[in-house]
Amino acid sequence: MEKEDMKVLNKGEEEEMELQGYRLCRWRLALVGLGVLCTGGFLLLVLYWMPEWCVKSTCTRTTARDAEVVLLRSTDEFRRWFLARVRVMLAPGSNPFHSLETQTTSPCSPSSPSCPFSSPASPTLANGHTPHPSEGSPAQELIRRFADYQPTQIRYFTFHSTKYYWNDEVQNFEVLCGLEDQQISCSTLHSEHSAGLTRNQQEYRRLFFGVNEIAVKVPSVFKLLIKEVLNPFYIFQLFSVILWSADEYYYYAVAIVFMSVISIATSLYTIKKQYVMLHDMVAAHSIVRVSVCRANNDIEEILSTDLVPGDVMVIPSNGTIMPCDAVLVSGTCIVNESMLTGESVPVTKTNLPNPVPGERGEEADSAYNTEDHKRHTLFCGTNVIQTRFYTGELVKAVVVRTGFSTAKGQLVRSILYPKPTDFKLYRDAYLFLLCLVAVAGIGFVYSIVLSIMNKVPAKTIIIESLDIITITVPPALPAAMTAGIVYAQRRLKRIGIFCISPQRINICGQINLVCFDKTGTLTEDGLDMWGIQRVENGSFHLSEENAYKENLVKSQFVACMATCHSLTKIEGQLSGDPLDLKMFEATGWILEEATEEETSLHNRIMPTVVRPPKQLLPPEPAVSQEQDMELYELSSAYEIGIVRQFPFSSALQRMSVVARLLGEKRMNAYTKGAPEVVAHLCKKETVPENFAEVLEGYTKQGFRVIALAHRRLESKLTWHKVQNINRDHIETNMEFLGLIIMQNKLKAETPGVLQDLHQANIRIVMVTGDNMLTAISVARDCGMIPPQDTVIIADALLPHDGQAAKITWRYADKPSKTSRLEEVNISLEDVCHVDEPKTQEQYHFAMNGKSFAVIAEHFPDMLQKLVLHGTVFARMAPDQKTQLIEVLQGVDYYVGMCGDGANDCGALKRAHGGISLSELEASVASPFTSRTPNISCVPSLIREGRAALITSFCVFKFMALYSIIQYISVTLLYSILSNLGDFQFLFIDVAIILLIVFTMSLNPAWKELVSRRPPSGLISGPLLFSVLTQILICLGFQTMTFLWVQQQPWYTVWTPLSDACNLTSHINVSDHNDTEVDDHNIQNYENTSLFYVSSFQYLIVAIVFSKGKPFRQPSYKNWPFVLSALSLYIFLLFIMFHPVETIDSFLEIVCVPFEWRLKLLLIIFVNAAVSVVVETFILDIVLWKLVFSRDKQGSFGITPAAPTPQGGIDLQAYKCLSWLCCPRKTPKARYMHLAQELSVDPDWPPKPTTTTEAKPRPENGSTYQIMINS
Repeated sequence: MEKEDMKVLNKGEEEEMELQGYRLCRWRLALVGLGVLCTGGFLLLVLYWMPEWCVKSTCTRTTARDAEVVLLRSTDEFRRWFLARVRVMLAPGSNPFHSLETQTTSPCSPSSPSCPFSSPASPTLANGHTPHPSEGSPAQELIRRFADYQPTQIRYFTFHSTKYYWNDEVQNFEVLCGLEDQQISCSTLHSEHSAGLTRNQQEYRRLFFGVNEIAVKVPSVFKLLIKEVLNPFYIFQLFSVILWSADEYYYYAVAIVFMSVISIATSLYTIKKQYVMLHDMVAAHSIVRVSVCRANNDIEEILSTDLVPGDVMVIPSNGTIMPCDAVLVSGTCIVNESMLTGESVPVTKTNLPNPVPGERGEEADSAYNTEDHKRHTLFCGTNVIQTRFYTGELVKAVVVRTGFSTAKGQLVRSILYPKPTDFKLYRDAYLFLLCLVAVAGIGFVYSIVLSIMNKVPAKTIIIESLDIITITVPPALPAAMTAGIVYAQRRLKRIGIFCISPQRINICGQINLVCFDKTGTLTEDGLDMWGIQRVENGSFHLSEENAYKENLVKSQFVACMATCHSLTKIEGQLSGDPLDLKMFEATGWILEEATEEETSLHNRIMPTVVRPPKQLLPPEPAVSQEQDMELYELSSAYEIGIVRQFPFSSALQRMSVVARLLGEKRMNAYTKGAPEVVAHLCKKETVPENFAEVLEGYTKQGFRVIALAHRRLESKLTWHKVQNINRDHIETNMEFLGLIIMQNKLKAETPGVLQDLHQANIRIVMVTGDNMLTAISVARDCGMIPPQDTVIIADALLPHDGQAAKITWRYADKPSKTSRLEEVNISLEDVCHVDEPKTQEQYHFAMNGKSFAVIAEHFPDMLQKLVLHGTVFARMAPDQKTQLIEVLQGVDYYVGMCGDGANDCGALKRAHGGISLSELEASVASPFTSRTPNISCVPSLIREGRAALITSFCVFKFMALYSIIQYISVTLLYSILSNLGDFQFLFIDVAIILLIVFTMSLNPAWKELVSRRPPSGLISGPLLFSVLTQILICLGFQTMTFLWVQQQPWYTVWTPLSDACNLTSHINVSDHNDTEVDDHNIQNYENTSLFYVSSFQYLIVAIVFSKGKPFRQPSYKNWPFVLSALSLYIFLLFIMFHPVETIDSFLEIVCVPFEWRLKLLLIIFVNAAVSVVVETFILDIVLWKLVFSRDKQGSFGITPAAPTPQGGIDLQAYKCLSWLCCPRKTPKARYMHLAQELSVDPDWPPKPTTTTEAKPRPENGSTYQIMINS
C-alpha cells in the first residue's frame, strides 16, 4: 500500500511534493505521552525537530482520501519533511465554479463528476472528524439559505499559505488557483464571465478561495522566541547551564546565559524586522475599496478583501493599485509594473480579444492563461496610472486570481518560504560537531572509568563526565560564527550593497561563474539613435543620421516612426518604453491625447493624435483675408490619429498600429519589430535582396536594429471593424520601409570588471532577451569573448513532419578588427594536466531561447556539455533564465547572477548569489541589491564573500581548537582528580575566547580578486591537516608540561601550607596533608602550569589561524585584534612573572618557583614556533598549493590566470611533487569531469555545418548522432 497511496502534489512544478495519508492512533499517542513524561519532555523536542518521526510514532497509514494528517516530503535535493492537519468544511456545493441555483434544483450526489471536491457526507462523519464550517458563519448562513439540499463535506489542508482541496475525480489534493483552472477560452470569458456575479455566488466562492489578501502575519515575539529557543543548539546550552549550576560554576553559567540572551535577542530583532518590512510592503495597498458589477447590472462598492475569481471589477479612471490579478475585458489601461518586472516603464494593457466564433477555427480562440495573455492582464500590486474608455462603457476587468495565488502573492510566498541554501560549509560544520561529540564521548567514558576506579561519589561522576561534553562542544559557537557574517554585511552596506539573506554572503565566496543580463547591466539602459536606412522600390538608400527633415516629413517611414509606439502622456510628460521614446523624439513630432471631457463628447474613443511641428511643414501660399480661414486650417493641418494599437508582444517580436491621416478615408497599418520577423510579413519584392547582409553588418557591430513596414488598408475596413479585427489580418502583405539603427553603449565600468573576473578564473556568461548577433557583438566588445576565440551558434529545430529534433551548428564570423582586450589571456600550464594534449583554440557556444528550450527537451544529455562553454544566451524568457541557472548549478558551478531586476527575478532568487542593480520592489526577490547601478559591485561582493568564508573557517578552526585545548587540560587534570577552577574557566571563555573571536572576524577583504578560490567545506585536505596538526602540537606540549612539572625537584602534592616559592618550608608539610583541601582540588602545581600553557595556546592558535592574504587583509591591519592579543599576552606574562595575590586567589593559581616559570616560558616559545612553522610553511607553501591548486584550478574551458606568487618554488620540482601527490585524480566538480571527457572527444566541439539529430531511445530519454551535411 505504501507505494500505491503515495500521491504527488504540484507535479512537475517547483513545489512538487510527495504526500502520504495518516490517521491518528490512540494507543500510539498514549505511548508517546508516556515517553514524553519519562524523558522530561525531551522526546517532545525530538518529535518537534523531526516531523516524520512525529507522524509515524502517533499515527497509522491510511489512504490520502481518509487522512486526518498528511505527511509531505519535498522532491528537490533537500528532501525536507512537513506535516499538515486535514480539515473538513461543510459547503452548500462542491465546485466553486458551479452556480448554486443549478445545484439546488438537482442536489448532486457526492460521487457524481460534477462534484469533484467532495466526500460522502454521512450523518456520523468518517474518522471521528468534527466538521466545522470554515471561516465561521458564512457557510452556515449559506447552507441555511439554500436549505433545499444536502450540504457537502469538503476536505482540505493548508500548507505554506496555500489551500489544497481533495478532488475525487483525480483522487488527489489540488490547489484552487482561480479562473485559469477552468481552461476558459477568451470568447467564453467575454460571453459568460463579463457580466459579474450575484452576491450569493460571491459568498459561495469565498468559502473556497478565502479572503483576498496577502496576509503576512508578523509572529508575536513570544512565538518567535519559542521557535528560536527550541533550536537544538540552545537546548544544548540550556543543558550546559543546568549542569554548571549543579556543579556550582555559576559565573560561567551566567556568562553563557548572557551571551545566549544577546544572540537570541539580535536574532529575534532581525527576524521580526524582516517580517515587519515584508508586511508593510505587502499591506501598503492590499485593502482598497473597489466597484464591482453585479449580475443585474448594478454597481456595488465593496472591500477588495471580498473579491473572488469571476468578479467583474471596474477600474477607476484616475487609476488604482491592483488588489488581485484580473483580465481586461473592456477599455485600455496604462500600468506601471515595476513591482513585478523592475522596469518602471509604463505599459499599455489592452482588452482581451473576443474572437468571433468560427474565425480561423480554434487557433484564434485559445484558452486564457496569464502568461500568454499578459498584455491583457492587470497583475496584483501593479499601479494602474490611468485608463482609457468608450463613452458610457466602463473599463472592466474579470478577477482571475486572488490572495496568495496572484503574481504578487507568489513572490511574497517565495520570500516567506525560501528554499534552504545548501552549502557545503554548513553540512561540514555539523559533521565536524559530530566528530567533536565523538571525542567528547571518549572523554566521557574515560572520566567515568577513572572516577569509578578512584571511588568518587556518584553525583560527582555524573556531573564531571557530562561536563566533558559541554567543554568539547563549545556553546559560544553559533554567536562566534554569526559575528563574521554580521561584520561582512556591515562592510557591504558601506559600499552600497544591501543584503536580505546574510547566510548567502559566505556562499558568494565560492562563486566561479557569473551570469549577466545585458541591457541596463553591461550596457546603458537607454538606446541612442544612431541613424536610419530607408528602402524605396526594393532597394536601400544610404544610411542617414536622422529623420528630422523637411523632405521626409510626409513619408510613410516617418509616419511609422511617429505612430508605431505605445507612448502616453502622464501629467503632461511623454512616457513609455525608452526605445519608443528615442524613436519618437528623433522625428520631432508632437503627441496629443484626448482629455476625459473630449472623450465623453464623442460616441467613440477619441484617438491619440500625432503631428509634425509647424517649422517642418512646407510653407503654404499667402492667404487673402476673404478666404475661409477654417477651410485653410483644415487643409494645412497634417495630423495622424492612432485608431487601434496592437501592443508589443515578446512572443511575436513586433507591435502594430492602425492610423488614419486627417481627411483621408482609408486607414494605414504600421508595424515595427525584429527585422527578421517584419521582413517575413512583407511582400517579397519590397524587401531588398541584400537585406540579410546589411542587417548582419549592423548587428555584428553591436547595433540594435528595428525594421519598419506599412500597408494601406482596404476602404471597407471601418473604425468599428478595426476595433474587433485580429492582428493577423492587419500584419500581412506589408511594404518594407527600412531600418532604424539604435546604439546600446557599454557602461564605462563593464570591460574592466569583466577583465578582473576573467583573471580571477571566474567564468562569465551573458543571458539576455536581446537579439543573438547583437549579444555576440556586445560580448566581443566587452571582452567576454576574446577576439581570437570562435563562436559556435547552435540552432535547434523542433521535430516536424516525422523528422527528429535537430541542431545545426554554424560558426559566427570573427570580427575583422582586433579588440583592445588581448592581454586578458595569461596562460599558465596547469600542474596536473601535464600529460594531456595541448589545448586547442578556445570556443564559445551561443544560442537563443527557442534553441535552449528544444535542446533542454530533446537533447538533455547535451545541454550540460553546451553550458560548459556556453557564453551567450539570447532571446531568453524569464523562466528560461532561471532554468539556465539550475542547469549550471546541476554541473556543480556556484552561480552568481547580476541583473537590473527587470524580468530577472526568478534567476536572481535561484542563483547562489543574486545581485539586483535596481532598488525597486522587485529587488525583494534578490538576496543582494546594489546602490551603484553598474557591475562593479560583483567583484566587491565576491571579495567580501571570500573574506567572510575564510573568516568562518578561521573562527570554526579556532573554536574547535579552543574546545580541544580545554578538553586536553581537563582530561589531564581529571587523571589526578583535579579540574580547572570556575574563574579559570571564566577567564579563558570570556576574557580570551570571546574577545579574540569577536575581533579576529574584523579583517576586511583583500583589495583584489585572486585566481584561486577558498575551499568550499571544512572537510578538505588543507583545513583538516591544519586542525589536526595544531591539536597534536597542543596535546604534545600540554602533556609535556603535565609530566615535567611532576619531575621537578621541588614538586610535592600541593596543600594550603605549601610554598614552592620558598623552598625551605616544603619539608615540614607532610603532617598537614589532608587539612583544608578544597572540594574540587583546583589548586595544585599541575593546574597552574596547564592554565598558563593553555592560555598562551589559545592566543597562539588564534594568531596562526588568523590568515590574511590572498582573501583577507593581513591581521596586523586589524587593530582591535592586535590590541586584544597584545593586552592578553602582557596580562598573562605579568601574572606569570609578577604574581599579585588577589589575582592569584581569584584565578585559584598557586605560587611556583621562578625557574619553573622560565621553563614554562620556554615551552610556550617552542610551542609558538612549531605552530607557526607547521601552519605557515608546511601547510601554506607545500600542501595548500598542491592539494588546492589540484582541486580547484582545472583547465575547464578557461585559461587560468597566473596564481599569486607566495613562495618561489621551482615549477619543475612543483610538477614532480604534484605528480607524486595527486596521480590521475578525477576532479570532484561535475563541470571539470565533463571538461576532462570533452578534451579527449574527437567530435567535440561540433564542426561547422554539421547537424546533430535526436535519436529516440525507449529506455532512457534521448541520445543523439552527429551527421555531416552534404
